[in-house]
Amino acid sequence: MKSLLIASLALVMTSATSSVLAHAPGSNGERPSMPPEQTAWGIGADEAAVDREVVIRMDDKMRFYPDHLDVAEGETLKLVIHNDGQLLHELVLGTQEELEEHAEMMEQFPNMEHDAPYMAHVDPGQSQSIIWTFNRAGRVEFACLLPGHFQAGMKGGVQVVSAHDTHH
Repeated sequence: MKSLLIASLALVMTSATSSVLAHAPGSNGERPSMPPEQTAWGIGADEAAVDREVVIRMDDKMRFYPDHLDVAEGETLKLVIHNDGQLLHELVLGTQEELEEHAEMMEQFPNMEHDAPYMAHVDPGQSQSIIWTFNRAGRVEFACLLPGHFQAGMKGGVQVVSAHDTHH
């Protein structure tokens, strides 16, 4: 039943987005502009809202550098994700559960097209940015969900510290 649900969801996602969104940025390298959508792990933002820029590097050893960030609740980061490897990699923000489900779907449908403000698909030697407001305290995960990469340990996390916790 679960695999049928995943297959149905993947089919709907692929057919609904294939003409508009692709796994990689379009020829102009820009993302489609959509209103930001609040998620359990934050909300997309624009350049004007950036509080801090953080470079995250990734490579074919299936690792992120750094693989952990500490962020204040409400802080907007510009994550500059650089691929030092020879393979395509991505960085996707989400909850542990969402990332595990998405990774499983990617295993079953490796050519599934997807794109969202909390994802960056980075070709070898290139960089992409995610501008994200971490407005929910707790832990946010990130991972490369390309088939085999997540399973090889290509993941990390962001600890979002509540404004209440920073005043002790």
